[in-house]
Amino acid sequence: EVQLSESGGGLVQTGGSLRLSCAASGFTFDDYSIGWFRQAPGKGREGVSCISNSDSSTAYTDSVKGRFTISSDNAKNTVYLQMNDLKPDDTAGYYCAAVRGRCPQLRTYYTRTSFLRVYDYWGQGTQVTVSS
Repeated sequence: EVQLSESGGGLVQTGGSLRLSCAASGFTFDDYSIGWFRQAPGKGREGVSCISNSDSSTAYTDSVKGRFTISSDNAKNTVYLQMNDLKPDDTAGYYCAAVRGRCPQLRTYYTRTSFLRVYDYWGQGTQVTVSS
C-alpha cells in the first residue's frame, strides 16, 4: 500500500540539529514532489519546505531559510530535511506529504480538507521538540 513514513525527530536543545527522513513506498516516487509540514497544537499545518520531482528545485518558508535544507535520494525513495540551528518555535509534529507533479506554493493549511485537496499522500509524523 501507499505509505510515507517519517523518522528522525527527537528532543534537542536550542541551536541543535536533527535530520528528518521521509521514506516513501507504494507509488511512483519520481512522479511526485515531496513537502515537509509542521503542526503545533492549536495551529495550522505549515508548509516548511518542498522539493520538486522535475528539477529538484526547492522552496522554504521564510522562518527556516538558511537553517533547513531539503534533499532527495531517489534511489532510496527518501526525502530528508536537515534542520540546523533549531529554535523553540520549531517545536511541532513534522509531516511529509506527496503531490503529483511540481511543488505547490508553500502555505499553511488550516483544515484537513484544504490540505487533502492538494496533497495525495501523507505520513503520520515525527515529533520535534526544541528546549529553551
